[in-house]
Amino acid sequence: MELAKKGLGTTAPNPMVGCVIVHGGKIIGEGFTSPYGGPHAEVNAINAVKEKNLLKEASLYVTLEPCSHYGKTPPCADLIAHHNIPEVYIGLKDPHLKVAGKGIKKLEAAGCKVTVGILEQECRELHKRFLTFQEKKRPYIILKWAETQDGFMAPDKTQRNSDPEPYWITNPYSRQVVHQWRSEEQAILVGTNTVLEDNPKLSTRDWVGKNPIRVILDKDLRIGTDFHVMDKSVKTMVLTQEKDTSKYIDGIDYEIMDYSKPIASQICNHLHKHSITSVMVEGGAKTLQSFLDEGLWDEARVFVGPNRFESGIPAPKFKGKLKSTQKIVSDTLSIYTHD
Repeated sequence: MELAKKGLGTTAPNPMVGCVIVHGGKIIGEGFTSPYGGPHAEVNAINAVKEKNLLKEASLYVTLEPCSHYGKTPPCADLIAHHNIPEVYIGLKDPHLKVAGKGIKKLEAAGCKVTVGILEQECRELHKRFLTFQEKKRPYIILKWAETQDGFMAPDKTQRNSDPEPYWITNPYSRQVVHQWRSEEQAILVGTNTVLEDNPKLSTRDWVGKNPIRVILDKDLRIGTDFHVMDKSVKTMVLTQEKDTSKYIDGIDYEIMDYSKPIASQICNHLHKHSITSVMVEGGAKTLQSFLDEGLWDEARVFVGPNRFESGIPAPKFKGKLKSTQKIVSDTLSIYTHD
């Protein structure tokens, strides 16, 4: 599981899997899933074994059932069987329709002793993005916002008009944590007003890691090419109700939504169609509240800064189970789960 986490943010839409091979009580090979399109964890672990003849007397431990189908790479179950590895310990059965027990059957047919369900709950937590995508047919949804001591996300319009610079609620250390989070998720989503008022880049500029796919809600295509999110530096998808393709920007993906109906479920359907397994929803208040109201969220990560606005845009209202709280210098970060 520790190895698997090294693939966080790079393997999607594949799961981040970890694998260890043991012979005579010693680890002889270990691996985790390569960035999407590259070898899976089992392949990397087997390739790491210097003396391949030891494999026929070894045990292989893996967080998720080895695949049994040809995708970007050949089936891992075939490779394990080819090397006559006699014992395989699997954390979790793969719910993907193309696997779903077929990898286990392949291994057993090859004479391998297979044990399934080792630290199963811990492996479910590890693979929560992949499992949510497979089982609920939607991405794993993380809601993130910052609010003041008195519960506001942004000052009121009159204050903004006199001073249009972004109003930072959190300190630079908290903002760096957010950039790390962005590198870990496949996509980031914001509403029209967030773009028009803050002109964000939605990048990982304060952290080493890939930029997430940008998903922008723009009902009437009010966001022009002079905004950072339309610079085409990162794959970008716009969810709009405008069907006139002459208004579309080349190099940007567009999907049509019905904004007269609840939007969060429609967003989930579009992201699932594009094989996006996780998304961080960063605002604004209306967008965040739509996910909360439709019950479509898995985690809420809420920063509370030391300042007060007295009036403005209220932070979202929700109920969740408090998972953890930590201080980041002057800020407090609370993480909630949706049970």
